[in-house]
Amino acid sequence: MTSYEKDYQRSLEDPEAFWAKAAEGISWNKTWDRVLNADNPPFYRWYEGAEMNTCFNCLDRHVEDGRGDQNALIYDSPMTGQVKSYSYRELTDIVARFAGALAGQGIKRGDRVLIYMPMVPEAAVAMLACARIGAIHSVVFGGFAPKELATRIDDAKPVAIIAASCGLEPGRTIAYKPLIDGAIDMSAHKPKSVIILQRPECEAEMTPGRDHDWRELEAAAAPVPCTPVLATDPLYILYTSGTTGVPKGVVRDNGGHAVALRWSMKHVYNINPGEVFWAASDVGWVVGHSYIVYAPLLHGCTTIMFEGKPVGTPDAGTFWRVIQDHKVKALFTAPTAFRAIRQQDPEGEFIAKYDFSDFDTLFLAGERADPDTIIWAQDQLKVPVIDHWWQTETGWAIGANCMGYGMKPVKLGSPTLPVPGYDIRIINEEDGKTEMKRGEIGVIAVKLPLPPGSLPTLWQNDEGFFKSYMADIPGYYKTGDAGYIDEDGYLFIMARTDDIINVAGHRLSTGGMEEVLASHRDVAECAVIGIQDKLKGQIPMGFVVLNAGVNRPAGEIEKELVALVREKIGPVAAFKIALIVKRLPKTRSGKILRGVMRKIADGEAYNAPATIDDPAILTEITEVLAAAGYPAK
Repeated sequence: MTSYEKDYQRSLEDPEAFWAKAAEGISWNKTWDRVLNADNPPFYRWYEGAEMNTCFNCLDRHVEDGRGDQNALIYDSPMTGQVKSYSYRELTDIVARFAGALAGQGIKRGDRVLIYMPMVPEAAVAMLACARIGAIHSVVFGGFAPKELATRIDDAKPVAIIAASCGLEPGRTIAYKPLIDGAIDMSAHKPKSVIILQRPECEAEMTPGRDHDWRELEAAAAPVPCTPVLATDPLYILYTSGTTGVPKGVVRDNGGHAVALRWSMKHVYNINPGEVFWAASDVGWVVGHSYIVYAPLLHGCTTIMFEGKPVGTPDAGTFWRVIQDHKVKALFTAPTAFRAIRQQDPEGEFIAKYDFSDFDTLFLAGERADPDTIIWAQDQLKVPVIDHWWQTETGWAIGANCMGYGMKPVKLGSPTLPVPGYDIRIINEEDGKTEMKRGEIGVIAVKLPLPPGSLPTLWQNDEGFFKSYMADIPGYYKTGDAGYIDEDGYLFIMARTDDIINVAGHRLSTGGMEEVLASHRDVAECAVIGIQDKLKGQIPMGFVVLNAGVNRPAGEIEKELVALVREKIGPVAAFKIALIVKRLPKTRSGKILRGVMRKIADGEAYNAPATIDDPAILTEITEVLAAAGYPAK
């Protein structure tokens, strides 16, 4: 392989040649007329005129190339006690047959299909079956509230919904069908059919004429071949919450997506065909789309579909069991998962019980990876712990320690260097155009065009795409994150731009304060928000969750935390409030809901986000704040 430096330079100087070479790893029905159509910026199109099929590249191609007997997907469910493997040949047959069932329902190329599934193999089958016939899937997190589901139905206008009868959480079963029925009642658009995978834990009542049993349709269907689509045709729509509360439908195309994700498996993750890759996420999130379903299968790897939690199914050793049992080479998860494991097992006693001989690398993304969590994971697992940074909109890494080129020195708190294809600049937020000096915090932006795999637009909303991402810094994609680049070119992501707080005229990163709090021996995880202050405009407030077994007085720990921030950052931070809480509110993908906590502290109206893992945590936060005198009267 060439060096990272050479490839990175080439990707910026001659992106068409670079991504034409990368595209050789994909099977095309027809090659492109142009690698990049840049005639209508910021609406760039990759591999214009090319035809291909993503499902063929994920499944059939590997069977033809002799990988038919290799495991494609392993389903491991602590929730049901099941472990089941599917070879590439078996998965191809299952997907082809279910695609036939969809075609039998009249679903065709370009139609939208909404998928509302838990972490079961059929979730991947549904996605791939849609791709096989050229339908556009939109996966919505199983268990989303009816109102949120209805907004997505009205935006995507699906002809069908594919769902399971229920999802399983520790200690409870969530019936999906009443939520779907409620959403369809609310929505102006009415899908023609609902296909239900009946799970034995909770069978759904069916609406005659509209609802169909997955297994019955599958049994009656004949397998169908792959339908070639244009590389620029949408593969899927994935909704991400907009600042106004209106969901934004991120569009992913077929061609650029397949090229970028396959390329990333070797160059970013250093995974080879035949090896086992595990993204411990959910198919409702972009990580699940990219690195549970598509990227590993495009590259001929074995992927793992895990239905469980990092703790509580049954204990803090679950991840280590999966790594041992399935010979996982690389794990990709959120730092939050590791903070949860560490909180339950701070000494890593479970880790010593399992065999890690096949395990090479831990990759973290989704939330800022604080140095303390990285150090703990490095010390316990004895493998490289690699932070990397990306977004729903990009679909794959923007900044990473690209392991396929050889590991660069790790700098704690940094996702290392820009990934080839991403020309990252730090822009002054005040004027929206001046580049910041090395070491100075600003808005992180990417010079256009974005590489293949990134969003070409929002679903039927070009104006919203331009306004959300392109208008503020002309010629650049605005990431919405703040950070800096150091003297060695390393990138540091400090916070969402919304989380840079202004304390008496000083712009301070909440991420920097969180690093300091997380370094305290008793702290398992933390969050810092900026709350309103009449004198200083904003002041920081810290929330901390303590490690299991800590029983020192809360007031003593809180004083130590305040002193620590004053020592490490200085009086300028005006950090005086540290509150101990049982849990932090998070999305199911592990993102801490700092914005909601800020609204509670400031006494503003808020809605519990649809993505929240447990709404009861907001009540706990409200009670802790009230006891401390917030919101201030």
